[in-house]
Amino acid sequence: MRGPLKRCNGSHLSLIAVRFASGTKQTKGKGMIKTNKKSVAITLAVFVSFTVVTPARASELDELKATIQSMQKSMEQMQSRIAELEHENHKHKEQATASRVAPPAAVVATEGAASAPPSDQTVTIAPATVTIQGRPSQIRDRPALDDQQEAAPRPNDLTLDPKYRGFVPIPNTPVLIKFNAKPRVDFTDDPQNTGNPDRFVTAQIPVDGDFFKGGGNQFNVNARGSQLSLDVRAPELPGSPRFYYQNDFFGSGGGELPFRVRQLYGQIYNVVLGQTFSVFEDPDAWPDTVDYEGPNSAIFARRPLVRYMLPLNKKWQLNFGLEKPGSEVDTSPDPDAQQVNHAPDGGLNIRWEDSVYGHVQLGAIFRDIGVKGPVVGNQNTFGWGVNLSSSLNVFERQPTSEIVASATEKNVVAGVQRDVKPIFDSLQTQLTYGQGLFRYFNDDFQNNDAAFDSSGDLKAIPAFGAMIGYTHQWNDYLRSTASYGYVHLDNQFSQEPGAYHQTHYASLNLVWKARKRLSIGFEALYGHKEEKDGADGDAFRFQIGALYSIFD
Repeated sequence: MRGPLKRCNGSHLSLIAVRFASGTKQTKGKGMIKTNKKSVAITLAVFVSFTVVTPARASELDELKATIQSMQKSMEQMQSRIAELEHENHKHKEQATASRVAPPAAVVATEGAASAPPSDQTVTIAPATVTIQGRPSQIRDRPALDDQQEAAPRPNDLTLDPKYRGFVPIPNTPVLIKFNAKPRVDFTDDPQNTGNPDRFVTAQIPVDGDFFKGGGNQFNVNARGSQLSLDVRAPELPGSPRFYYQNDFFGSGGGELPFRVRQLYGQIYNVVLGQTFSVFEDPDAWPDTVDYEGPNSAIFARRPLVRYMLPLNKKWQLNFGLEKPGSEVDTSPDPDAQQVNHAPDGGLNIRWEDSVYGHVQLGAIFRDIGVKGPVVGNQNTFGWGVNLSSSLNVFERQPTSEIVASATEKNVVAGVQRDVKPIFDSLQTQLTYGQGLFRYFNDDFQNNDAAFDSSGDLKAIPAFGAMIGYTHQWNDYLRSTASYGYVHLDNQFSQEPGAYHQTHYASLNLVWKARKRLSIGFEALYGHKEEKDGADGDAFRFQIGALYSIFD
């Protein structure tokens, strides 16, 4: 009987025991003897099952251990695959950040996904955060209602705002773009006619004997100083290309808002092509006036040109340029004479810049001024000029603890980080002298580059200009600027008695930064004009200007 039992498994023995018990149960009613037989049979079955099944369970235990080991190996393989996927995901994010591209959210499929069945599980990569740090210029960005600094070309793509606030990356390119709109309105009140209702132009002030002098109080509202601009940069591409465009509405056409292009140029490898500031001008030296025209003696010239900027080191640079010429000859003796341009205007400047003290620029311009007419014949003369300008930072002071606390609170509420900049005053100066350079003065509304002497020879008109402006920052929200300009010409023999001789310009203002992007300015202006024969005239103006910069 031992042989057969060894070949039986526990299940068979249990079945025999159950059947034996069932047969005994059916004879229960025959007496206690049968009951005792049932108990003995069940006990025997359990004992035999335990004895025989023990070796079988040991075999199953070995199989279970083998299964667990196999599962552990599978888990290790899965963990290794997960680590590989995480590494690939991290590498993808680094590449996206390095290329300055913020791609839209995408679904990443694993290898073999084309043949695998669809799955509800996907891996999503969020758009990469674009962080761009530009190269800061040594020049500080001064607040101004008519900002001349923003548009100025600078070597090596140096910028006044290295954080490129307001710029948006163009997807799948290394290019940044910024659009800005600056709607503006000016209210002017003149006790008498100033000669120009929209801008305070000292060259147009009526003098004694002029029919239009006086006329009583005059009030005007205009929005011509509103501007649109577009700035496109690629600071990480070779040559740091840039394209800049800006317009206002002081054009010569009809209508309430005649269109005028102020800036339109491209820059790459420090070469500038298009229309922008002359190399003779210093856009960083403009005083902050509410009047859109600005001081009479400021060198103000936006020209079609080609320009090369040569940095010598961190603080010194040279600029060379060839610009569109424009001979402006007083042809009073020969009204039929025409201006003739034989060569482009050539200019250069050297600049010193320091982030603490400010900057100084010395510029020069050289010109050929020509004319041709039936009376004066075909003549030309040489024109030249030098311009020394500066903008100096003075009396710098840190913002008060109240300003810092207020800014910190606003940052927390807005969920952003804005810098709390120090407060400083600034001083702008300019001295200009030369012959045949009146075209470059801001007061250029008449032909005063050259005229004829008593012998009928064409001569360049000597010109001198001086300008000064001082801005005091009262606090983070209020600032004031006082400015003065003077221009003087040594008139030639052929010029008529009413020819422009000299002018004075003065302004004093208070600008309130009502909101981060909204500024309101209040300004009083005075101008004086004197003509060749001594006739003169004065003009006063009170002006309120409001400017809203949407994206700054």
